[in-house]
Amino acid sequence: MRVLTVSVAIVISAAVMLDAQRRHPVSGRVFAPVMGVAGAGWLERAERESEEAPSKAIAALELKPGMAVADVGAGSGYYTSRMAKLVGTTGRVYATDIQPGMIDLLNRRVASEGLTNVTTVLGGVDDPKLPPQSIDLAIMVDVYHELQQPQVFLQRLKASFKPGGRLVLVEFRKEDPTVPILEVHKMSVAEVKQELEAEGYRLDRVIDVLPWQHIIVLRVK
Repeated sequence: MRVLTVSVAIVISAAVMLDAQRRHPVSGRVFAPVMGVAGAGWLERAERESEEAPSKAIAALELKPGMAVADVGAGSGYYTSRMAKLVGTTGRVYATDIQPGMIDLLNRRVASEGLTNVTTVLGGVDDPKLPPQSIDLAIMVDVYHELQQPQVFLQRLKASFKPGGRLVLVEFRKEDPTVPILEVHKMSVAEVKQELEAEGYRLDRVIDVLPWQHIIVLRVK
């Protein structure tokens, strides 16, 4: 088992020190720094399936052809690509990121895999910039804890959901000290519930089928 590759650890460690005093006003949680483009290789590592079981996470979403979903903080498009195949040509995946370098990686992946149902979106730190009432589901994989303005972001994300839409957070379990990830990159279910219910979301269920992470499903109240 591995915590992070050396390159990713170096990228984030300096940012952790810079942002160490920034805390969520509701839970008191320290905001984690955003992983830069230099860490994209870690998202594509060969061990990811054995360590995180993303195939199980995607299966838990119960995606159907024709659905519209958003991969918020999509990074290199690991989840985007897999979800695009499940929603099919009648569906749509909005792959968002705040870093132009990640959008470049996403666009190259979309082109190389011939994905015709993916729209890449350069979002903002306080706004996902998704079309109103456009999505059935939004997923953030190890992303929510890196939001630097989570309260504003969540309020703006609300407008993107169709009636009955779901927000899914995949986060490393803070409750489990054996999960080999830096503490600032973990979240507990209690923190998620506290922070998101304060913004008008309702905790629907927690799906714990992954080795290291929670799958936390929320709905707009």
